[in-house]
Amino acid sequence: MSVASRNDYLSQTWRVLCKYYKFIGPGILVSVSYMDPGNYSTSVSSGAMYEYKLLFVIFMSNIFAVILQCLCIKLGTVTGLDLAEMCRLNLPYYINLPLYICAELAIIATDLAEVVGTAIALEILFGIPLVYGVLVTILDVLVVLCAYDKEGSMKQTRIFETMVSVLVLGTCMCFILELFECDFPPGSLLLIAKGFLPLNKQVFKEKDAIFLSCGIIGATVMPHSLYLGSALVQPRLKEFDLNHGFVNQDQLLDHSSDDEVLPETTNKLSFISDGSALSRKYKPSYQAIKYCLSYSYIELIISLFVLAVFVNSSILIVAGCTLFNKPDAEDADLLSIYEMLSHYISPFAGLLFAMSMLFSGQSAGIVCTMAGQIISEGFINWSFQPWIRRLFTRTLAIIPVLVVIMALGREGVSKVMNSSQVILSFILPIVSAPLIYFTCQKNFMTVYDTSPINENTSLLQNDNTNSLTKYTFENGSFFRISAILTWSIISFLNIYLLYAFANGASI
Repeated sequence: MSVASRNDYLSQTWRVLCKYYKFIGPGILVSVSYMDPGNYSTSVSSGAMYEYKLLFVIFMSNIFAVILQCLCIKLGTVTGLDLAEMCRLNLPYYINLPLYICAELAIIATDLAEVVGTAIALEILFGIPLVYGVLVTILDVLVVLCAYDKEGSMKQTRIFETMVSVLVLGTCMCFILELFECDFPPGSLLLIAKGFLPLNKQVFKEKDAIFLSCGIIGATVMPHSLYLGSALVQPRLKEFDLNHGFVNQDQLLDHSSDDEVLPETTNKLSFISDGSALSRKYKPSYQAIKYCLSYSYIELIISLFVLAVFVNSSILIVAGCTLFNKPDAEDADLLSIYEMLSHYISPFAGLLFAMSMLFSGQSAGIVCTMAGQIISEGFINWSFQPWIRRLFTRTLAIIPVLVVIMALGREGVSKVMNSSQVILSFILPIVSAPLIYFTCQKNFMTVYDTSPINENTSLLQNDNTNSLTKYTFENGSFFRISAILTWSIISFLNIYLLYAFANGASI
């Protein structure tokens, strides 16, 4: 290779890396949903019972997550709407109402794990009682109120992404140090590598192993993350269109929100059936989609496989190394896990575990509050101020946790926390079905190539679409088959859970 060719190659590589850097953020926020404290108990139980043999389930779960999140990216990028908004615009009321209820239940079930994890970490680290720890976690809504605006500028979005990324980095550092604290026997590296491959047929024959696999998938592929992923990609699309003259700021302000109460709408809270305001919302240009889509995919895939797989695998590996065949490890709650790690490894290892729960619980709580905002604003035409919406949806999620802690105590919290993961597993096929449906339909995934706006042309409303070049982004054969197969496997595992419960399995 000549010097000129090498310089051109290095220059091109540098440009690609610089462009990729601009897209870092949404994938990290989405990955938070896949490594919250709800994963800890299922992963520890898996490691305590089967050592490293269920690592492949974590890897498989993240493949499911990548497939569904890629569909979210495609939906949000091509339509300019998140999943909740697409449902309200295109589905009838009698379907949207159950979907909204399921989405809110998913937020509450997710918050159970995140709030409990944070509260237990506060109790361990600072001696704060569980009830007061739960109340402290309400503060994360203030972070969302101050730092995140769904329709805010790219600078605001970057600041928010950086704040959450610091918490994610803290979680990863805790588990890196945790792994160094473990005393791995000879040959452990080979056993860990084999664990990522479904080579042990005996595992598939054991009822508890399949049951734990269902729990891992339920704790990993979070339903609320689908709404989140379809919304996070949009700020970069808007930035591109603003910078390149495909839309102006006035148009974004005029059409960025459907908070206005339409003349035919008399209720304070109403599911809009005609979608009048949403149909006039800003839609990304073809040029913005072409510029952003591939890099959004890459950033998501790297974030999920580097961050989410690492954290979830580390939990199971630490448990497999230290708690395998140890008494009472299989049914340990988060506080018991801390105590056992402190006993079997070192007090520092227990401290690292508590710190990781604090970082992951707080970051997941912030992201969950953010998802709750996206869900409520997407499904419902609110006439209240944004801070009232967010405070209301956050309080709605916190109340069940307080009731459980005050009524049932620590044991009840552990039971309800495990139950919440099962609830999430059942909700996932329900909320993912519309996502697969929308991205498979050509009429939803069609974009017209337009010129920059002028007196006669507008991206937001163009009556001469027949004269424009049309591009379609509906799922191809690979995405279609992968998505349907993922949905079918998750649904089958849910049916197995029902069968297990009917035969006396406990959560």
